[in-house]
Amino acid sequence: MPNEIRVRFAPSPTGYLHIGGVRTALYNWLFARQNAGKFILRIEDTDLNRSTAEAIRWILDGLDWMGLDWDEGPFVQTERLDLYNEHIDRLLASGKAYRCFCTPAELDAMRKKALAQNLPLKYDGRCRNLKEGERSGEHTLRFKAPQDGQIVIDDLIRGSVTFDQTQMDDLIIRRSDGSPTYNLTVVVDDALMGVTHVIRGEDHLSNTPRQVQLYEAFGYLVPKFGHMSLILGPDREKLSKRHGAASISEFMEMGYLPEALVNYLVRLGWSHGDQEIFSLEEVLEHWRLEDVGKSPAVFDHQKLEWLNGQWMKRVPSGEIARRLIPFLEKTGVVDQAPDLEWLEKLVLTLRERSLTLVEMAGKADFYFKELPYEAEPAQKFLTTDIEPLMEKAGEFLETVDPFDHETLYSKTKDWLETRGLKLKVLAQPLRVALTFRKDSPGLFEVMEVLGKEKTLKRIARAREWIRNQ
Repeated sequence: MPNEIRVRFAPSPTGYLHIGGVRTALYNWLFARQNAGKFILRIEDTDLNRSTAEAIRWILDGLDWMGLDWDEGPFVQTERLDLYNEHIDRLLASGKAYRCFCTPAELDAMRKKALAQNLPLKYDGRCRNLKEGERSGEHTLRFKAPQDGQIVIDDLIRGSVTFDQTQMDDLIIRRSDGSPTYNLTVVVDDALMGVTHVIRGEDHLSNTPRQVQLYEAFGYLVPKFGHMSLILGPDREKLSKRHGAASISEFMEMGYLPEALVNYLVRLGWSHGDQEIFSLEEVLEHWRLEDVGKSPAVFDHQKLEWLNGQWMKRVPSGEIARRLIPFLEKTGVVDQAPDLEWLEKLVLTLRERSLTLVEMAGKADFYFKELPYEAEPAQKFLTTDIEPLMEKAGEFLETVDPFDHETLYSKTKDWLETRGLKLKVLAQPLRVALTFRKDSPGLFEVMEVLGKEKTLKRIARAREWIRNQ
């Protein structure tokens, strides 16, 4: 076995990158980084009918967004067909593969007979020992698999797993249209790329003995295998779109942070004491493949949302501001990127109250445009009794300098006290006047972000609204 650890992530570009695939990529990336190894990206696009260039872009964008950088690749299987065919021809020439002329009708009859006799659903090998010229026409190529003995996999996660070779049939390695099949291409690629550890979902466990047979038939070293449990929905079924968002693209569009998603995914099947929140540096320090559990992990959207809220507070406010811009543009409140320094102040007022970037963008609307007043707070707080005080407050606020929240709070409080009033008398009317709603960030923080000109303009608008009632 080579000294350098080499792992790979090998998605099929047939749709969005599933969150389970992202966890597989993450675990491989962590294993490589912890062991000074290489993380290889390979695109398995031999399913020509379903693979798309757009799906490849989703994969690359998703991994890049997550910060899972690869050291080699992306390799694309459709550009490696000659390699697969060379290996298939090698098996054929050495008598380890044969032509199978069985028709779909024959194979169907074979399956029905096995079902009727309660036998394993496997190819019966009728073409295995055909003489040259005995049959002709359209055919596939099958691997001549060993017929007895056992294959024992010392799985890095699941422990010892034994497979009975008498229950395994002769795998098709080249279809009748000339295209190589999955198990063949995987073995050739992993062997030629020097992959030392194959870390993947347990849905691939049944493929492992077939791949071991092919490794041995080619004379290649067999890598170590580790099969992670699947991610389930709340109903204990495999996570899918019917459970809500299930792809990395959806979580990106919903305004989740990659830091939170990395944190959440690494915890699906692994723990470190009672700690819930992990930076990537902490994950690299504590995560170990041998500590990954065997039991399926249930995806909890509410837990992820809570965790994202925690990271909304932890990621530097300037970085949150930068990431918020595309979501503000989607809401239509801005048509060009706001000043980042100003936007960071806005973020600081909303980050404690927002679980996602989408939620933050929605709550930021009042900073950018004047909105209708919420009916109940407007009727309650924007009254004829308060209008004279609001007029005086506007005149006073025009004199405040600097117009920052600490100065605004201190001077407004003192100004009201000289009039024998407490801050609560004016706070809610001003809040409704400035934000058009009952609940908002801190009043004086809002004033600072709005700035003096917009603050005074909105107070004047509220007074006019009162007079027109």
